[in-house]
Amino acid sequence: MKTYVVKKGDVDRKWYVVDAENAILGRMATRVATVLMGKHKPTYSPHIDNGDFVIVINADKVRVTGKKELQKTYFRHTQYPGGGKHTAYKDMKEKHPERIVEHAVKGMLPKNKLGKAQYRKLKVYVGPGHPHEAQQPEKLEI
Repeated sequence: MKTYVVKKGDVDRKWYVVDAENAILGRMATRVATVLMGKHKPTYSPHIDNGDFVIVINADKVRVTGKKELQKTYFRHTQYPGGGKHTAYKDMKEKHPERIVEHAVKGMLPKNKLGKAQYRKLKVYVGPGHPHEAQQPEKLEI
């Protein structure tokens, strides 16, 4: 008996919607990353982008536990000497709440071309609405 290996053309993609309201950031991000990679499917193959599309709504209402709300920071670099910038979680939540979810999920995906392709299937929105109703997304429980 031969082992079945899925090919690029045989991938069947679904759309899922996740409501981030009162969801804990890390737990939600791991579930979303698993679906983006396709690890929830029996046809998972580590070298093929077999994952599904995920829409995250209400990204501004996501929660963190412990003292992370006061202590967590996000680092970026301007590519100039001494250009390291730290942004507090509180400031990021006020200005760009969707980036909190995107950053958490991106850190859980592979760091290569395949991971970038999987990351492009993530859609994050601040409010309860999204423009992907035509794809008839299913609700994904966290």
